Amino acid sequence: MEVTALCIRLLQVDFSCSQTADEAFPQVVPNRQQHFEHDTIEVSCEGLEGLTGWRVMKKIKDKDVQTCIHEWTKSTGPCKITNAYQTSDSGQYWCEMGVKKSNIINITVTDGSVILESPVHPVTQGDAVTLYCKNKTISSNITAEFSKNGHVMESRSTGNLTIESFSTSNEGLYTCKISGVESRGSWLTVRAAPSSHHAPQLSLLLGIGLGVLALLLLLVVVLLACRKRQPNIRDTTTASDSCQSSSSPQTVSEEASEAAPIYSEATYALVTKPKKKKDDESLHHPVYHTLSLGMD
Repeated sequence: MEVTALCIRLLQVDFSCSQTADEAFPQVVPNRQQHFEHDTIEVSCEGLEGLTGWRVMKKIKDKDVQTCIHEWTKSTGPCKITNAYQTSDSGQYWCEMGVKKSNIINITVTDGSVILESPVHPVTQGDAVTLYCKNKTISSNITAEFSKNGHVMESRSTGNLTIESFSTSNEGLYTCKISGVESRGSWLTVRAAPSSHHAPQLSLLLGIGLGVLALLLLLVVVLLACRKRQPNIRDTTTASDSCQSSSSPQTVSEEASEAAPIYSEATYALVTKPKKKKDDESLHHPVYHTLSLGMD
């Protein structure tokens, strides 16, 4: 279980390394800075840092900070503005959860007839970005003039302008103009591209995770093999014990036989020789013999 938890933790680290920079910003639908009055706009931070229940905050010019949804008890989750107004909905937006706070984005609601569609989030360095000039009533055959920091860049009959490989030199305040009607300005900023060292780290962590999983599987296989061999070992042990039990009496008797003490006692007997003739010069003397009795 600990190994599995470690693998899960490693995978979680991998995914956190692969998160995009956009996740540090509120998400806006539609994804543009400028909107016409009466448009529907949705601002959300759900999923930011893998969490839900963020509270969308906003700061309108000359007003205090407030929740996007006016009722505090209902102010968590996405904020949907169904009928946007310039005076009440143009401003800065961000999300909060306790002490956590997201990056700030700008939303501009205009009562005019022309808007510049530009990305809400900063543009990643090296990426291409396309700007669109939109008329509230005319959708086709639009010739738009694009400007940066008050200087005309160029006119396009397609109504859009693409900047290849966006960099710090392209940062600035952009506007567009259709038939003499100019849009509000939108700031375009650049942010650094994600560092490439995440890829080696990701590969390394995945390799470690797979290695740990392989060791875990090998351990499981070994344990299963040992369990399968256990009954055979028990049977062999039982048979060996029975053999030893059956042979133990004989062994004990043999040991007892070998260990039995050998008793050796001396027995004395009086033996009288038959009488000889008187003239036999030998005297009558008792003869003693020693007999040894015992077990060989």
